[in-house]
Amino acid sequence: MDDNKPVLEQVTDAVSSAATATAEAARTVVKKVGNTARKVRKAARKAVTKAAPKKKAKKAGKKSGKKSAVKKSAKKAVKKTAKKAAKKKKKAKKSRR
Repeated sequence: MDDNKPVLEQVTDAVSSAATATAEAARTVVKKVGNTARKVRKAARKAVTKAAPKKKAKKAGKKSGKKSAVKKSAKKAVKKTAKKAAKKKKKAKKSRR
C-alpha cells in the first residue's frame, strides 16, 4: 500500500485494474473460442466435399432438378390463379361499396 495516496483512491485503483484484467482475459477467451470454431467449420466443409461422390451426385441432381422444376411451375401456376381470383373478389366488393 502506498502511504502517499488516500485509502479510497488506492482501493479504486485496485478494483479498476482487476476489472480491466478480467475484461482482457474474457476477450482472449472469446478470441480463442472463435478461432477454434472457425477451424472446426473449415474442417467439416473439407470432410463433406471429400466424402461426396462427385459424378453420381451431379447426374442425380440434374434429373431430380428437371422433375422438381416441372412440379414447381405447376404449383406456382395454381397459386397464381388462386391469387388472381382473390384479387378479383376484392375488387368486386370494393366496387359494390
